[in-house]
Amino acid sequence: MKVACVIPLYNNASTVLAVAGDCRRYLEQVVVVDDGSSDLPPHFDHDLQAIGGELIRHSPNRGKGAAIQSALALLNRSDTDYMITIDADGQHLPDDLPQFLDLLAKDGQDGDLIVIGARDFTGKNIPDASKFGRQFSNFWVKLETGVNCDDSQSGFRAYPVKALSRLKLRCCRYNFEIEVLVRCLWGGVRLREIPIGVIYAPPGERITHFRPFMDNLRLSLLHTALVARRLSGLPSRRLVATAPAPNAPSLWKSPRAFFLFLLHENATPGLLGLSAGLSSFLAILPLLSCHMLVILYVCIRLRLNKVMALAIQNLFMPPLTPFLCLQLGYFMRHGTFLREASMQTVVYELHLRYLDWLLGSLVLAPPIAVVVGLTVYAAASRLNRKKSRLDHAGCSEKS
Repeated sequence: MKVACVIPLYNNASTVLAVAGDCRRYLEQVVVVDDGSSDLPPHFDHDLQAIGGELIRHSPNRGKGAAIQSALALLNRSDTDYMITIDADGQHLPDDLPQFLDLLAKDGQDGDLIVIGARDFTGKNIPDASKFGRQFSNFWVKLETGVNCDDSQSGFRAYPVKALSRLKLRCCRYNFEIEVLVRCLWGGVRLREIPIGVIYAPPGERITHFRPFMDNLRLSLLHTALVARRLSGLPSRRLVATAPAPNAPSLWKSPRAFFLFLLHENATPGLLGLSAGLSSFLAILPLLSCHMLVILYVCIRLRLNKVMALAIQNLFMPPLTPFLCLQLGYFMRHGTFLREASMQTVVYELHLRYLDWLLGSLVLAPPIAVVVGLTVYAAASRLNRKKSRLDHAGCSEKS
């Protein structure tokens, strides 16, 4: 198996040579992609060559994703099986590379594996923003793919070169790593994670090129596009020859196993809360005679808990919720409430009241969905903690 290391570089002259030199102890080919750096000394090319590294230059800066794709094109031409990316700022430890190599040798022979180094966030100087961003990103990746990922933002990864080369990737900056992960999982690439160490410099010394507003905006737009793509139902191109994993048990062959699967499918507190909140939002909207179908479709596409979603939507069945929405919408349009609520004014003249219903539902649905989602999340979290305590107590009694 041919494995190379790729180091995207932008203004980290003080650390990149040490990182590249340490990587060379484990891998024969180390490629540094200079993405328009302005702090490199004139003799950088010679210094890198002296430790056995290769250099690709971008001018001007094109983004981390573009740097990785330039290295990908080079490695694909030389029939490299995997490329392992590592940051140039010294945050990652090259001594963790043997873990990647061992896992690839044991389980990556088919070129269908992506390995992510899950960073240890219990150490010093870990920014709160990084901790929140990681959890937030993990949640959206789970929603978009149905796959649990502990550190979807880690840049220490092993990519299958041939599979990646089949993708048409649009992102070229920090959002690249989310796009490539999601599209690989859609294409059948398997995900494995290994624990790695991480070093964060003190707040005043750390060099970061992440721009909070623009890069978070790019990530938000990307997640919106990926969720919309997931909801569209369009098939994804399969990137690997490995057969897909079996899905739910058959309803006809094993009804009991099928219904147990539905009950436990995506039943973490976060996904149960999201299922309940999204179902509440859709149930309040004036989707005449098709609420259940729409909710079921969204749950299937986003891999949410269907049982929870379909159960929650019954809370908003007519007549109370539509009546409240209609009255609120009527008040917003006319400055007064609809005084005569009868079969004639509400049912037979529904075509005249639909806009009122829609306006009222758009106001009521978001806050109600948030309250219901948070309530279900809190209840599920409490039940999980209680179950964990009971399981722990049971194990203690047995021992």
